[in-house]
Amino acid sequence: MTALIIGLLLFLGVHSVRIVADDFRTAQMARLGQNGWKGWYTAASIVGFALIVWGYGMARQQPVVLWATPAGLAHGASLLTLVSFVLLAAAYVPGNGIKARLHHPMVLGVKVWAFAHLIANNTLADLLLFGSFLIWGALSFRAARARDRTAGTSYAAGSLSRTVATVAIGVVAWAGFALWGHLALIGVRPFGGSP
Repeated sequence: MTALIIGLLLFLGVHSVRIVADDFRTAQMARLGQNGWKGWYTAASIVGFALIVWGYGMARQQPVVLWATPAGLAHGASLLTLVSFVLLAAAYVPGNGIKARLHHPMVLGVKVWAFAHLIANNTLADLLLFGSFLIWGALSFRAARARDRTAGTSYAAGSLSRTVATVAIGVVAWAGFALWGHLALIGVRPFGGSP
């Protein structure tokens, strides 16, 4: 569990610099240069992510169950992750109406993903992992919206065709991950059944 906690602190800590210390981030970018800052940021993120994956895998071998998960929540969580995949796609497809309306769909996607996994899982490791990401997502979204207000950022309206394309990309990516990728990478079939 220690590796998971250290990984979360490192990964989410690095990703929280802009939330809690934007002036520090700006100063470091000026001191190190943009590439120097990105190099440090990327290296710390990779180490943190590796510790999260390793620590969570170790914690799953001896789970500490905290509550009984009601039947059917796994299916509900799988459907919620569909929403998170569409939001993730919206962060990258230019000119879509989802990003135009929500402004920060990737962070919202992380929040939906974390919530979905919290309701479907019931161990201490799950609570630490997905609860941390849910809290981070909420704080990150609030900070991003505040930055937008301060900067007077406006988002161009999206087109219907690009919005439809965004939804289609999200659905296809979700289906591929739900039906094949999740089992291959995580070892769990989201819709149940034997591997």
